[in-house]
Amino acid sequence: MAKTNPFQFVQQVRSEAAKVTWPTRRETMITTAMVFVMVLLAALFFFVADQVLGWGVGLLLGAVG
Repeated sequence: MAKTNPFQFVQQVRSEAAKVTWPTRRETMITTAMVFVMVLLAALFFFVADQVLGWGVGLLLGAVG
């Protein structure tokens, strides 16, 4: 494998970074909001699932009722 000197490496990195399509501020905000909504939904789902399973196990073991 051919070795690249540090100056060429930096030039190549800058060249590759220029090819990246960076998201706009609006796209970033929308994506961030979507992530928060999905985290909230996942937390709610797992909370409900945990409560239902805990109630079911309690019934099976006779600890509830």
